[in-house]
Amino acid sequence: MTQPIFLIGARGCGKTTIGQALTHACHFHFVDTDLALQQQSGMSVAEIVDLEGWAGFRARETQTLMSVTQPSTVVATGGGIILAPVNREFMRQNGVVIYLNAPVPVLARRLEAFPEESQRPTLTGKPISEEVAEVLAQRDALYRETAHYVVDASAAPERVVTLILDALHLATAS
Repeated sequence: MTQPIFLIGARGCGKTTIGQALTHACHFHFVDTDLALQQQSGMSVAEIVDLEGWAGFRARETQTLMSVTQPSTVVATGGGIILAPVNREFMRQNGVVIYLNAPVPVLARRLEAFPEESQRPTLTGKPISEEVAEVLAQRDALYRETAHYVVDASAAPERVVTLILDALHLATAS
């Protein structure tokens, strides 16, 4: 399989960590759309949002997604990439989409443990666990609609990679 693998899910679900581990297992390249976007723009997500608003950031996010999509690439996406219908359709048509699903307490615990890794400005201004619950409630259906496979991302990264590889093996064997 050389199709790109898109990892989607809420902040804290492990898209970057799992993506990097998955690239080693698959011998693929790894791209994080948030990092690529920041490198291309020379600004942080927060700076882009301050200057251009969320709409400007989302437009840049779509351009970045399309520009980094290549065969044999694992693409870790931003948590809100599924908000744009064009992004959902693009990922489904151009690769295999994996939803890294984790319960709110797991996501909140991870975000609280590694706050510097979350370079996104708050979406609601609420405490992390409330924000995660609210955002996930709004986005879960879109993640599920977009995904070819839903994987439990609350396990250790090695286990999550195994679950993804199992799902992909089934997909390539059929």
